[in-house]
This record gives sequence, structure tokens and C-alpha cells, in this order.
Amino acid sequence: MNTREAIIALNMLPKIGPVRVRRMLDQFGSAEKILTADTNSLMRVDGIGSETAEIIRDWENRIDLSQELAEVERRGLSIVTQEDAEYPEALKLSYDPPLVLYVWGSILEIDRHALAIVGSRKTSHYGTQTARQFAFQLASSGMTIVSGLARGIDSHAHEGAIAAKNGRTIAVIGSGLGQIYPPENMALAERIADGRGAVVSEFPLNTSPSKKTFPMRNRIVAAWSQAVVVVECPEWSGARITANLAGEMGKTIYAVPGQIDRPTSAGCNALIREGATLVTGGHDILDDISTLPLREASHPQETPTVSLPSLTGAEQKIFAALENESLLMDDILTATGLPLPEINATLLKLEIMGLVKQMGGSRFARK
Repeated sequence: MNTREAIIALNMLPKIGPVRVRRMLDQFGSAEKILTADTNSLMRVDGIGSETAEIIRDWENRIDLSQELAEVERRGLSIVTQEDAEYPEALKLSYDPPLVLYVWGSILEIDRHALAIVGSRKTSHYGTQTARQFAFQLASSGMTIVSGLARGIDSHAHEGAIAAKNGRTIAVIGSGLGQIYPPENMALAERIADGRGAVVSEFPLNTSPSKKTFPMRNRIVAAWSQAVVVVECPEWSGARITANLAGEMGKTIYAVPGQIDRPTSAGCNALIREGATLVTGGHDILDDISTLPLREASHPQETPTVSLPSLTGAEQKIFAALENESLLMDDILTATGLPLPEINATLLKLEIMGLVKQMGGSRFARK
């Protein structure tokens, strides 16, 4: 057994965790020696009691390492350890960095320029559009968007990033990669992994989501990102936990203000009262973070700005039709001659780009 396999084995064992493993590594010097240590030696490590020592001593009967590695290979996944170049430097500097990361897709050097966008699972139209627009604008400017693949704001943040030209996004999930959660986001996960970023988990392949795994996921989102943007969330939620964790790590917290009578805005408004930076668009964040190079900038030292791609085809036709007035959907159909499904898809993209807004009913106008 080599060091890599020993670390993966330790990560698969229950009731161990990265903090205890780090203490044992300080004591024994290598992961292989931990797995072969006797009970008394293990119990001399701070935090290792008889139960934990017994789990480690009996590791070969508790997990099937060979099967796990074979399944990872069969699925076309990879496992990244802290010794690998792909392992995010920001995670290494956190208090309890994951021992390993199971990766579906690819983690690139450019993903070190990362911002988290998080929020409520139950979201309003306002929250949905805001998350998409922020993610699109920030991803267009070279930032990698990190979120949790959850329903609501997380999903829309990933969608907005994917809509940007060359946009990248990292989805950190609270389950194993063999148990994508929520299951209805499998198609979104596939799109992310197919050249637009990665779906990442610290948990063994077949780990089911639980109340314990989601907070663990949140700490990775907070640690990976240079700052956290909270779009919409109630007073107490996973998004607030992520923001609080990021604050404890010294990261900047941005919050989008919401209506004072909406429960889903209470968390953001509270964060602003507590000192989070109020933001109303991606440009506010880019102005604040002025040291990040553009992903495709010709002059890397320039301050990043939001650069929207040129409109082509259906985008150009619809945008031109809305030049002088707002139009109903029927009017857009008549003016452009485009099929309804294409108009719906294009209008959504133009909304994400921040160029078009939906008014009452099915009426649209330039923003």
C-alpha cells in the first residue's frame, strides 16, 4: 500500500475526520504507519480513544479500498490528495482541510480565483434572477463560481456561470459522487463536469446526504472561495452558516439586500446589519476585488471589469426588437419570426446577461 491509498483508506473510515488524521500524521509520520499502528500507540494521540483506535486497527474489515478505487476508475473520476497539484491551495490553509477530494470533471489553476454564491433552497423570482446575473457577470470576468449544487440559489448560480463564455463553476456536494443530491440536479452536474468545472466531494463514493454532511460541505465552500456572496436566505440557514464560517476565516462577506417583509430576505438583511458589504451587481464585487486577473485578459494586471459577449443570432434579433419599447411575447414572435421555444431560451439568457428584464405578465423590455 502506498501513501495515497492509505490516505484514501483513512478518509473512508467512520468517526475519524481530517483533524484527527492530522494529529496522527504528526505522531506517526505517514498514513501507512497509522494503519499498522497498535492500539496503545494510537490511543496516545490526542483525541483518539479506544473506539477510534479499534476502527483503525480493524480498517480492512470495515472498508473495501480496492472496490472503491476500481469504481472511481470505472466512473471516470479522480481522487485528489493534499499532495497533488490540483488540490486548492486555499483549502490547504484552512483549519480542517479535507483529506481527499473526489472529483468529477477538472480542477484547474484558474479556479483559485473563486467566489462562492449561496442562498436559500426556496427562492423567489428576484433571488433566482439575481443569482444568475451575479454568477454570469462574475464568471464572465474570470472568476470561478463555487456553490453547493442545492436546489434554489445554488443551482441558479451554477447555471449563470455555465451561461458565461468560458465560465467555470465548482459544485461542492454534501454526499458521495455516487449519490448526487438532489437527484434532479444530475443533468446540471453533468454539464458542469463536461468541461465547465467540477463536481467535488470529500466523502466516499456511496455516502448518502445527511444533517452531518451538509455543514461539512459548507466549510469547503467557504474555505475554497476568496469571498462569499449571499443572495437570498432566511434568518437561519445553511447559507448563513457558510457566511459565518467564511467570516471566521477572514473572508469578505457580500449580501444582496431584499424586501423587508420577505422571510427569504431576512438573512441577507441581517448580514448587512452585522457588517456584510451590500452589493447590487457583479460590478460592486469586481470593484472591491481589484487584484484578480481576467481569465483571458490581454493585460493581466488590469482591474477586472464585467465584459459581456457580443450578441449573435436570436439574441441580436430579440434585443433589436426591444430597442424602443417593451413588448409582449406575441409581439416578439411577430417581430423576430423565431420559434417560441428559442425565444423563451434566449430571453432567459438575455435576463442572465442583465440586458433584458421581464415586466408584468409576459412583457419584456431592455434593462
